[in-house]
Amino acid sequence: MKAKLAFEPTRFEKKQFNPLGKHVIVHNMTFDQRLTRGGIILLNDDMKSAGIRPRWAQIYAIGPDYDGELKVGQWVCVEHGRWTRGMDIEDETGEHTLRRIDLNDTMLVSDERVDDFTMGDKV
Repeated sequence: MKAKLAFEPTRFEKKQFNPLGKHVIVHNMTFDQRLTRGGIILLNDDMKSAGIRPRWAQIYAIGPDYDGELKVGQWVCVEHGRWTRGMDIEDETGEHTLRRIDLNDTMLVSDERVDDFTMGDKV
């Protein structure tokens, strides 16, 4: 019998997940190493001054009271630190880390995934 660990993702169906009010939930936010246009690999620098930068994330779900222009599946660029800690879940599409973002600090939107070419002033 396999032991279940406390840190394993919570399993549910996506249709069971409903954010409240105007909340927007995102996933696919990257904290890994980055590659500059010149081909230089920058290691994961989160939690350091060089890691303070906006990040792109994909919209996973939107609350029923949200009346803006964002749609599920779009990519948004959010100012640094304007998201919650992650909550790991597993649904029919796989494992995800979900975060709530602050809509007032959403800077850009894209219908396609955006390559993050070292967006920041420390590089």
